Amino acid sequence: MKFVGIDIHKRYSVCAAQDEQGRKLGVARVEGNTASGFAQFFQGLGDESKAVIEACWNWGKIHDLLVGLPGVVEVQLANPLKTRLIASAQIKTDRIDASALASLLRGNLIARAHVPTKAVRQRKETLRQRLYWVRLRTRIRNRVHALLDRQPKVVLPQCSDLFGVRGLGHLRKLSLPEPDLTLLREDLALMELLNHQIKEQEKCIAADNAQDPATALIQSMPGLGPILASVIAAEIDGIERFADSAHLCSFAGLVPTTHASGGQVYHGGLLWACNKWLRWAVIEGAWVAISCSPYFGGIYRLHRARGKKANVAIAIVARRMCQILCCLLKEHRPYQENPPKPSSPAAPT
Repeated sequence: MKFVGIDIHKRYSVCAAQDEQGRKLGVARVEGNTASGFAQFFQGLGDESKAVIEACWNWGKIHDLLVGLPGVVEVQLANPLKTRLIASAQIKTDRIDASALASLLRGNLIARAHVPTKAVRQRKETLRQRLYWVRLRTRIRNRVHALLDRQPKVVLPQCSDLFGVRGLGHLRKLSLPEPDLTLLREDLALMELLNHQIKEQEKCIAADNAQDPATALIQSMPGLGPILASVIAAEIDGIERFADSAHLCSFAGLVPTTHASGGQVYHGGLLWACNKWLRWAVIEGAWVAISCSPYFGGIYRLHRARGKKANVAIAIVARRMCQILCCLLKEHRPYQENPPKPSSPAAPT
């Protein structure tokens, strides 16, 4: 068995191979990250090989390419954060990094990261594209607000949403001095295009997740609509990966950092090394859930009354939602919020 560490970059990759005794078998640079270049390197090794790459930019393309090569029996994905702690060196080059990965692979010391299937990765990209359009639309709306605020005499309609049907109709009729009038029209035109893109993206998301049982179970939770439920289901990618709800909450970054030494325990902010998309989706759902669910709303108000800040209280609610989501997915049942049972009257003495 041969062990190959691959340090991948955008336009090239560096491969380093070792045998079972740790002897170096060769180092090569594959220009363009082509299938033929990788195939030539692995064919030169002769025997079956295992390969490892780090989960960096666009790793999925290289992973899928390596899996299809003859002679490659396994491709592992290394967690860059944990691998860096093991293989750190004062002198770092592409060859040294590739050799370090090969040594870790030979010793079975790779901190492995989860490898979603190609279909799941494509589903994530579709969801993230929609979220990107929404964030871009928010930035344009903020530009419109800034543009209107610098006008000395502008009367805006009394409506709950300035960018609803009534508000947009009023904005299109505004007469502003140049160049603000041109800028406003450009912003509105771009916003209309983004609204169209978002609607089309939501149709694709609904079609892709219509037959997904995990999305349906997640959507039964208060505060989690079709989009957030789809994001959570895609990021979890199989509840079987997590032993219990504590592991899922840690993966979502909904637990505080902890430092314990000498009998002293300190808790800090939320974990920063986590799945940020999953944490964002659960927290967004928590803000909605506290207004439509008596249970989650009660948890939020309880911790606010204890003096917790709003962001801390909503993180506590999000963690509770994550714990319940783990139970729902493991037990394959929808969410049911049971009202508290009325207390029985005291027996007569």
